[in-house]
Formats: sequence, structure tokens, C-alpha cells
Amino acid sequence: MFSGIVEEVGTLVSTDGARLVVSAEMVLEDLKISDSIALAGTCLTVVDRTDKTFTVEVVPETLQRTNLGALKPGDGINLEGSLRWQDRVGGHMVQGHIDCVVTVDSVIPEGNSRVVRYRAPLRIMRYVVEKGFVALDGVSMTVVNRDDESFSVAVIPFTWDHTTFSERDVGSGVNLEADVTAKYIEQLILPYVAPDQVPDA
Repeated sequence: MFSGIVEEVGTLVSTDGARLVVSAEMVLEDLKISDSIALAGTCLTVVDRTDKTFTVEVVPETLQRTNLGALKPGDGINLEGSLRWQDRVGGHMVQGHIDCVVTVDSVIPEGNSRVVRYRAPLRIMRYVVEKGFVALDGVSMTVVNRDDESFSVAVIPFTWDHTTFSERDVGSGVNLEADVTAKYIEQLILPYVAPDQVPDA
């Protein structure tokens, strides 16, 4: 479990598709083999480490659901170690289970922030609520507004400078995890909803 508060931006050192080697500093301080760590919001298991790098394995399901397969050596990756009991939760409860990759639709400066809009499929948009939570490449963000096909978030300068937000241009793919609470509520009420009222997947 994570909170969506990125600890640092690591660098992809190498990849063969199934194994990613990442260089980092802060997260390595107490990282052990078999620990969970979030890479761009994706919960993965550490299978090896050195003084300056750690290695994770990625299965085909993860590659299909995330943007990890598109990363190249030298690319930055948002990193967050798993929560400990009694840690502060500065964002929201993030599982590290990516729903899909969404596309950056626009980046618009607004005061001291940047408003970033993302296009997402209908099956995901039904979980996105104005002023609710989403995790984008592992960063806990508040939804500014939404329509049937897209939603926006406002990125403060600190987050822009200390995550990979600044590296994502219009058209870039970003990992999205919707708030799991909405999914559980939907699953619980589905038996009581008329079939013609159930949204398309």
C-alpha cells in the first residue's frame, strides 16, 4: 500500500522488458529484496539490489496495463516505498494496481500551477469524481473537473519539479489508478441495479 507521495525520481538504467534496473538514492536507504516499491504508481517486488540500484520483474499483465514497457534507459521514474503502519498518509490510499494508461490532452499554465487534462476510457471515467482522488504515475492528485471523456488536475510547482510531470508532453501516456473505493461500491450495488442501467465496460 502507498500514499501517492513520490519520494524521488529514479532513473531507468536498463531493461530487457521483463526486468527493470533502476538507480536511486533515498528509497535505497532501507530497501530490501522482496520489498514492494511503486514505480510510476505500479506496485512491484524488489528482486535484487546494489548500493546504487535495485531490480524489479514485470509480468506481461503489468506491461499491458502500464507505460513501463515504453520506458527507455535514462528515463525518469517516480518512486515510492511502501507505507509502514503509523506513517502519515499525505495523499490517499494507493494500491499500486494500475487501471490503464491515459493520455495527456493539454497542459495549461494557470497562476502558479499547471492544469493538466487527461483523456481516459469510459470504463475508467465512471470512477473519476470532481474533487476526488486519482493516482497519476503514482502521484496522488485531486480531480479539478471532469466530463464524459476526460478530467483535469492542477499541479503545484513543487510537484511539477519533483516528479515526472514535467517530462510528460501532450500525447504522453501516464499510468492511472482510480480510487478503489468507487470500484468496491460499484461491485456491491451491481446485484441491485437493473441490467439496462449497468454502464458498458
